[in-house]
Amino acid sequence: MQPGARHLAQLNIGRLVAATDDPRLAEFMAALDRVNDLGRRMPGFVWMMEGSGTPGTGNSGTEVPGDPRMSVNMTVWESVETLEAFVWNTLHRRFYERRAEWFESSGEMHFVMWWVPEGHVPTLDEGLGRLARLRAHGNSDEAFDWSWLEEARRWRAGNCSTMAAE
Repeated sequence: MQPGARHLAQLNIGRLVAATDDPRLAEFMAALDRVNDLGRRMPGFVWMMEGSGTPGTGNSGTEVPGDPRMSVNMTVWESVETLEAFVWNTLHRRFYERRAEWFESSGEMHFVMWWVPEGHVPTLDEGLGRLARLRAHGNSDEAFDWSWLEEARRWRAGNCSTMAAE
């Protein structure tokens, strides 16, 4: 359950199947700004890391060192419900459901959430650390996926997967 005076941070990371100028990624790359702009306009949206989703941008420390095909998205939301509304009830879902067309299957968790104090802006290192914790130890109060959150009703109702490999 959401602790008081906290927001929900999330990090989503994946490796593209090809370079960003490859025709196989044209639809994904063309929609990236549109989907991000939609997120920014959603009720409950708090913050988005500069360059979110754009591989190899290098903006504000958003690049994963050594791999220009890694796409990283990190955002902060007022609540589980507001993040769920964006993820499952907007254009975002259509692209999420097609992720296997654009992202390699890593066979490991690619997504993590955690609570942050209101006003806190997470860093990429913080998010990657939370993901590493989730991968190593499973769900906990410090790092979790949708299944850890009782209030994640849309995720449960949609029987949505947390693994990029699925």
